[in-house]
Amino acid sequence: MLTKLFAYLCRFPVLKRLLWRRWYQFLARRFAIPEWQTMNYGFSALPVAEPIALDLAEEGERYGLQLYHAVCAGHSLAQKHVLEVGCGRGGGAAFLHRSGEPVAMTALDFSAEAIALCRKRYTRDGLTFLTGDAEKLPFADATFDIVVNVESSHCYGSMPAFLSEVRRVLKPNGRFLCADFRDHDKVQSWREQLAASGLKVIVETELTANVLAALDADNDRKLALMRKILPPRLFGAFSDFAAVKGSLVYEHFRSGEMRYFRFELLKE
Repeated sequence: MLTKLFAYLCRFPVLKRLLWRRWYQFLARRFAIPEWQTMNYGFSALPVAEPIALDLAEEGERYGLQLYHAVCAGHSLAQKHVLEVGCGRGGGAAFLHRSGEPVAMTALDFSAEAIALCRKRYTRDGLTFLTGDAEKLPFADATFDIVVNVESSHCYGSMPAFLSEVRRVLKPNGRFLCADFRDHDKVQSWREQLAASGLKVIVETELTANVLAALDADNDRKLALMRKILPPRLFGAFSDFAAVKGSLVYEHFRSGEMRYFRFELLKE
């Protein structure tokens, strides 16, 4: 019931932004635990490929970090200025900073509580966390070589405003690398928004099967963590948020009512 009410209220852009911000503020404040570093549904290669190399502290977040790896696949971050918009709890940005070795990695989120958690957890030279609005990015024109956006754009009030800002802050020949989900009947309008952004869509890949495989593989770990940290009254809402097996979100992915895509766009 709460999931359906939340989805209904998110039809209104102002409420959508407010509700997601309040939710992520609550999560960062209430659950500042080291076992929870990413907040995406994850990625598993099909057929299963050689696993990516992770530090021991990252291993529990393997599927979430594999999604970051998949989003940036084929693109070297070395000596690049990289921005992640919607960094959440910071684990993805920290992984890209460690593994990709960009000259500077900037990570931004609209939740001040989440950014405070990131700054406390990750203190590395060249990795910066900032509070900011995806639809009004606080950066000068042509600042970044690569902008990354992982499972965050569905929270925004205006996708066209966000895409306009991405185009503005990218350098010429810069890349926008993103992954997210939409209801099946919203996928075509999403494509049209990307096509109208002034950026050139060069890759579109559906990841729904990969995400479902990751949800299956990571289900037991998520349930164990939820039982450890949650009071019973929050278990139902978190089941949908985490897309554990049997939840409304999981079943929507399984039935095709929701679909997950990765895009690469170029600023010419």
